[in-house]
Amino acid sequence: MKKMKKPTRKTVLKTLLVVYVLISICFTTLFIDGMFSRDYADISQCVLLNDGWDITINERSWQNVSLDDFRFDPVNKNDTVTMVKTFPADMDCTGQALVLQLKQAAVIAYLDEEQIYEYGWERINQGKTVGSGYLPIDLPDNYASKTLTLLFTVAEDKAFSRFDPIRIYEWKNIYRVILTENRVPLFLGCFLTIFGLVICCITVFAMLFSGKFSRILCVSLFSICIGLWTLCYYNVLLIFSMPLYTISLLEYMTLYLAPIPLVIYMREDVKALNHPLIYVVYQALLALQILATTVFLGLHTVDLVHCAATLKYMQVLILCNLLYFILVEFMNLRISRQLVHRLFLIGMLVLSGCVGYDLVFYYFNRYLGISISSTKGIASVGLVIFIVMILISFYIDLTQKMMQETERNFLIKSAYTDELTQIHNRRYCMEYMTRIKEMENVDYTVFCFDLNNLKVTNDTLGHAQGDILIRSAASVIVDAFEAHGIVARMGGDEFIAIIETADSEKISSIIVEFRNKIQQKNEEIPNLNLSIAFGYASCNPKEYNIEKIYQLADDRMYENKQQMKRLSADALNPENAAHSPAVV
Repeated sequence: MKKMKKPTRKTVLKTLLVVYVLISICFTTLFIDGMFSRDYADISQCVLLNDGWDITINERSWQNVSLDDFRFDPVNKNDTVTMVKTFPADMDCTGQALVLQLKQAAVIAYLDEEQIYEYGWERINQGKTVGSGYLPIDLPDNYASKTLTLLFTVAEDKAFSRFDPIRIYEWKNIYRVILTENRVPLFLGCFLTIFGLVICCITVFAMLFSGKFSRILCVSLFSICIGLWTLCYYNVLLIFSMPLYTISLLEYMTLYLAPIPLVIYMREDVKALNHPLIYVVYQALLALQILATTVFLGLHTVDLVHCAATLKYMQVLILCNLLYFILVEFMNLRISRQLVHRLFLIGMLVLSGCVGYDLVFYYFNRYLGISISSTKGIASVGLVIFIVMILISFYIDLTQKMMQETERNFLIKSAYTDELTQIHNRRYCMEYMTRIKEMENVDYTVFCFDLNNLKVTNDTLGHAQGDILIRSAASVIVDAFEAHGIVARMGGDEFIAIIETADSEKISSIIVEFRNKIQQKNEEIPNLNLSIAFGYASCNPKEYNIEKIYQLADDRMYENKQQMKRLSADALNPENAAHSPAVV
């Protein structure tokens, strides 16, 4: 039986850190949620006005109906709806407001035939949209026993088929109730928007240096759109006293724009399939998405066709994109089985389920007047999960690419690096010389070096000491010459330096520095006995061929080596020193 590998200390610490972060997030979320909902039981106290309404839709009337059970055929543009109810005589009438949930309609409120509020009529007369959302109506302090009349004019086709509950709250509690009841969309919308903005700013800066962050830019733009859409759809932006039509316009714009960065994000996964038909479908979906968004928002801007009328077409297009992307990820899984595609597929399935749930909820409520659930923010939860999956998969994909790039760079470096000295090798030098050969009128000087006494050191002190001698020689040559050009080991005890100058004075100063470095190295390492023979040759107006310059430098290095051997022999035999020629 194979023995289980014991987790390392680093792995355990990482696991503990992840657990700590998750626990911290949970406790922080619960704490913030508790702050919002702590007083909810008190602030949510209201008078529910769901019973005893007399309702007229166009020419059809109903008496004493309850809004909980009242359903009707979806109303269309220019339909009129009248709702009448008399307030009880025992009502507390101080500092209160009526809260309607308006759906694409203008409204006038009367109290005993005295107008107390009006919204949207001027916009309808101008052919503009009026929006949907919560609408607080201030009530006077003496409305008890009076008759409330609400007159609606519908602005869009199929606007609604039931009435939402009508409540009376204390003015000071209305916005707190809205925020508390929609706290999940509030948290998620704020998180997605802020997260998207921060990542977008960072990514735009990062893309100045590398284009590989373009996909994360798509995620950030998608996150911004969905975050703003969430805050609009669940009426959270109402606390900023923004008009309903402005909130609705922002809601439609972000919803229509959101699929575009997501479709662009999927491009790499589609191309990875290498399937012409799949890629053609992708291009068609991207073009259709951009065209539909441009046309629908353009028609809305000039008030020819409002986004409320084109929403169903955009929803169909979004569902087509989701189904297409699920198919793409399933196909990628069959090819690669990578964790990246698994995570993305899970996120896509969760998102599709949540969006599908909200669409069913929306259509049942709008066309059938049935509220199938009181749960809010399901699509936002799915979007957060989806974005988290995207980020995780992107991180894994980026990490894998960076590892591959690192491995590739390592292999390239290994191919051009001498293993013992970690400087350039012969192959690199030959390619460098080829590049110089292709240039014209380049000033350069070639130095050839040969390490003295390497064989004797290996034979007497061992190859380990010989390696020290080789590395010391490489270090000295690099310190003196690399700042002016390149240094390489040609093999064994031979080195080369090619510097980008032919100036004799500069060359002389470099040689002086080189000799000083040898002396310093011998002083640093006892018994090193570092000795290097060298020769050099520079290009000149008559000769630019680097191969010939290199051969000349090598010949001069060999002459210098022989000369150093003679000097070494004379030092061991003083009798021959008097007969040896002087060396400059």
